[in-house]
Amino acid sequence: MSLDSEEKEFFNEESSFDIRSVIPKIIRIWPIILVSILIFFVGSYIYTRMTTPVFRVSGLFFVKDTEGQFNLFSSPGIDGTVKNGLVNEITILKSRPIAEATLRQLDFNVEYYTKSTFINNELYQNTPILVEVNWKQPQITQGLLTIRWTNEQKFSLSFEDKDYIKYLPDGSKARLEIIPEPTEYAFGEWIKTNNFEIKVTKTSADSEGEILVKFRDLESLIGEYAGKLIVENSQKEGTILEMGLQTPNVRKGEVYINKLMETYLFLELEEKNEVASNTVRFIDSQVAGVSDSLRQFENQLQTFRSSNKIYNLETESSSVFTQLTDLEAQLSQEQFKRTYYRNLSGYLEREQYSDLVVPSGIGIDDPILNSLISNLMELQVDKSRQLATLTEQAPVVQATSNKIKELNRSIQVLLKNVDSNSALLIQDLKSRISQIEGSFRNLPETEQNLIRIQRQFALNENIYNFLMEKRAEAAITKASNKAENKIIEPATGGYLVSPIPIRNYSLGIFVGFIIPILVLLIRELTRTRIEDVSYLEKKLRIPLLSTILYNKKKSNLVVLEQGKSGLAEGFRSLRANIRFAAPNENQLTVMVTSTISGEGKTFCAMNLASVYSLTGKKTVLVGCDMRKPRIFNDFGISNEVGLSTVLSGQIDWDKAVSKSKYDNLDILVSGPTPPNPAELLFTKNFGDLITELKNNYEVVILDTPPIGLVSETIDLLPYVDLTLFVFRQNYSQRTFVEALNGLKTSKGLKNLYAVFNGVDGSNVTYGYGYTYGYGYGYYDDDKNEKYNFLNRYFRKKA
Repeated sequence: MSLDSEEKEFFNEESSFDIRSVIPKIIRIWPIILVSILIFFVGSYIYTRMTTPVFRVSGLFFVKDTEGQFNLFSSPGIDGTVKNGLVNEITILKSRPIAEATLRQLDFNVEYYTKSTFINNELYQNTPILVEVNWKQPQITQGLLTIRWTNEQKFSLSFEDKDYIKYLPDGSKARLEIIPEPTEYAFGEWIKTNNFEIKVTKTSADSEGEILVKFRDLESLIGEYAGKLIVENSQKEGTILEMGLQTPNVRKGEVYINKLMETYLFLELEEKNEVASNTVRFIDSQVAGVSDSLRQFENQLQTFRSSNKIYNLETESSSVFTQLTDLEAQLSQEQFKRTYYRNLSGYLEREQYSDLVVPSGIGIDDPILNSLISNLMELQVDKSRQLATLTEQAPVVQATSNKIKELNRSIQVLLKNVDSNSALLIQDLKSRISQIEGSFRNLPETEQNLIRIQRQFALNENIYNFLMEKRAEAAITKASNKAENKIIEPATGGYLVSPIPIRNYSLGIFVGFIIPILVLLIRELTRTRIEDVSYLEKKLRIPLLSTILYNKKKSNLVVLEQGKSGLAEGFRSLRANIRFAAPNENQLTVMVTSTISGEGKTFCAMNLASVYSLTGKKTVLVGCDMRKPRIFNDFGISNEVGLSTVLSGQIDWDKAVSKSKYDNLDILVSGPTPPNPAELLFTKNFGDLITELKNNYEVVILDTPPIGLVSETIDLLPYVDLTLFVFRQNYSQRTFVEALNGLKTSKGLKNLYAVFNGVDGSNVTYGYGYTYGYGYGYYDDDKNEKYNFLNRYFRKKA
């Protein structure tokens, strides 16, 4: 393959991140991954043991899907599956008033715990002691108290936590400033202090023991349980709700869910029975007076008949009595209705809707009034249910309030008309009674008195029977009512929600495995230095001739002093590859440079010259970096004369060249640093010097200044056959590659080649023809160094 076609391939290589180059690095960090997995696995185990188990307890609750009193707003949702009425029921079930009504029936205000290594386990019902709390006195809440006993008579009470809240009877709270000291008290006696009032009763047969308790006020319990309750529709098309609760104690969760469903049904039934209850209360208030009057007139009638020896009325008297009795019964009923109308009007004016009685419940058959009152009560029920979760300012509540006000006004207008008609009817009945009483005066006096008493008795008896009949009807209605919703499946048992050991352990292993890899990937994506040869192979637009291992010795002359090392083999590989890049057998001129100082260009130039000299070729190494001369020190040569003195005309070149102690290797050092090193390299003397050196030496190696720091190095390219550009592992920046690629493209430079220097030998695992592929320790010198190190190490230990 020609170099031109090779360069085209470099231009066409993709620039995206190559995961394949990272896989070997991931494999190399397997000990770190193993340690990471172990750490995270142990962490997940500790987390699992130190986390309080949480169980989910649930029951099924049926909500009737009707457009009735309790589902007034029920209608299909946007997706055709969820109804507004069902959403309202869910909201009410999760509301604080329902939670409060439920918790008032339960004994959740004292929590009991047993100590364990990692966490405290909560007990419920099966507790060795029973603590009673007087919430009418101040109590200590939100902190654990330890109750410990060693006999059947006494126990000690101590405070475990640092912070406690003092709950006051008015509902306010304050921080407990002074923590009381542990104190002994007797079982079964009320203990009253400034901070609490409790009674502890021992319920187990254990003569000694210890338990932790925590007092919970009602407000904190309401907030916790209302917030934790989960109500979901079990099926999209159905109205069966799954009521769930996540709790550390399964039995406690069962009790709460079941009591919550029972409480909801009880409140629903109470709401439905409110009309019947109001009717019974209204009738009872009327019956009290009628019953006394009936008893009084019954006694008078018996006394009159006994004293006057008269028991039956004559035919004329009986006819008058019957007419008067019928008219007075009608009059009494109408007066009763008018009393109801006036009471109803008063309730409406005061907006006492909870005291309303449906007219049909007391025998008033007015279909319009009955319908209006029923609608008003339904709206009031809806408003009460809305206020369970909303405020008065909510648009839905305001709309319902406006409907109630409009209906209230309509009923009051109707009541005025009905009351006016009732007044006219009462007046007419009184007039007819007065007419009949005119013929009543013609009867004998004894019969007149008997008729008066019988009239009052019959009137009160009719009213009493009427009221008792209506009361019985209301009581039957109340007794026959039942809740429309019902419990389908009580809460029984539960399943573990967290922590799930298998999941936590698997997650710990996964996180422990993935974190070192992620760190490695992030490092690969964000690194700025060149760390492996694969990056150069992908990004460079010039060929890479060889990789040179990292020099662990103090001496830089590794080829001459460590000829059997892997490092020396790298330079021999470089020499072989240069032969293919520049096949001229007679004479070779090579320039070695880099982007910045410290990348190893001088090190590479010295050893490249050395490796050529070992082949028997007459070689000269020229130090062209007159700003930072270094070659003289490694070869032990004086720097008083050199390239700078030759170019300035102070001495001939052959007198400036020094013989090294190695065969076929001469050195032309940089010489004293001149004030104008760049100008000296541009003179005709430098060109003449290069010509003379080519005529006298088979191989000329130029150690030039870094190309990224000075500009004169580029002007030396015409004098050489090829240029080696040195990069150093973990030192050279990736931007140097882009700069070199840009330089090649903009200048159109030829015969540029790269060398990767300072490579970690333990990480070299592959190579092309130009890369060294054995790694550190393969050659004899590397092995000797390894053995020498071990010998020194064990001698120190001895």
